[in-house]
Amino acid sequence: MVNGAVTNDFAALIEREARALGFAACGFASADEDPLRAARLEQWLGEGHHGSMEWMETRLQHRRSPQGLWPEARSVIALGLSYAPAIDPMALEDAKDRARISVYAQGRDYHDVVKKRLKALARWLVAETPGAQVKVFVDTAPVMEKPLGEAAGIGWQGKHTNLVSPDHGSWLFLGAIYTDLELVPAAPHRDQCGSCRACLDICPTNAFPAPYRLDARRCISYLTIEHKGPVALDLREGIGNRIYGCDDCLAVCPWNKFASKAHAAREFLPRAELTAPRIGDFLTLDDVGFRALFSGSPIKRIGRDRFVRNCLYAAGNSGNAALIDAVRLLISDPDPAVSDAARWALARLMPCP
Repeated sequence: MVNGAVTNDFAALIEREARALGFAACGFASADEDPLRAARLEQWLGEGHHGSMEWMETRLQHRRSPQGLWPEARSVIALGLSYAPAIDPMALEDAKDRARISVYAQGRDYHDVVKKRLKALARWLVAETPGAQVKVFVDTAPVMEKPLGEAAGIGWQGKHTNLVSPDHGSWLFLGAIYTDLELVPAAPHRDQCGSCRACLDICPTNAFPAPYRLDARRCISYLTIEHKGPVALDLREGIGNRIYGCDDCLAVCPWNKFASKAHAAREFLPRAELTAPRIGDFLTLDDVGFRALFSGSPIKRIGRDRFVRNCLYAAGNSGNAALIDAVRLLISDPDPAVSDAARWALARLMPCP
């Protein structure tokens, strides 16, 4: 360090250690508030595009900037861990009897995997710079990981609003380390989407009112994971056979041709039973069975009721009459959203009189 600031040489050592721990991307950004970034967040919230994710609004002041959450922060180390899929995420698009699970949720829970590596890097950083303070975050705190990743130069926010890396495509789990060290910030990454509209045009529920703007209320990932209760009738058919998340806007990004499967963390290798499961296999799950099946998976956090609700929408979209008996049994389910989804699915599967 020189006069309290970290030299470029030491920043290079941080990046080298990050890569030794398995991170595919590492960059540095200032912890100061970016007025444009804060204004965009406020506009998005003001338009109601966050749906029922009230925590986005209640912790706005913490989310506006790293210093809003931790005033002592001076720098952000933005990190990305690759989960580049080994198989085509769109492979089951027309397999109506099969359920589609977002590739990020087919392996270990990324929260645990990323945080373990972040803590290891933080311990190394403190050991190398005694007295330094650090805090680690992965997805569960009011941290704007994607804009910070862009500011740190590891990628840019594409028209689908997710981070795109020129080296790893759309397949990066993001984490951040806040520190009171003065790190030399990188130049923000240049937007390289050009005239491409692939991510916007593929969306089955028209969740993008304009490029770089996402209305979560129409996003299948939001609807199947965050949204509680019944999904609006006009959106159910668009969900298709997706029962947890959606990869469409990520999968069609041309930059994914540069994403190497060799860089993906082994913990994210898919469980065989989640790569092409039959919809009917999930319709009989009770709470105990659901918890046992998805132990150690991010899917576990949505609970049995929301998961079975999603599977019923997929069943209703399948056209598979063999599912009628299993669907009919769920009409009397004690969860209102499940019973509602069962009635909807049954109406679609039963032949017209």
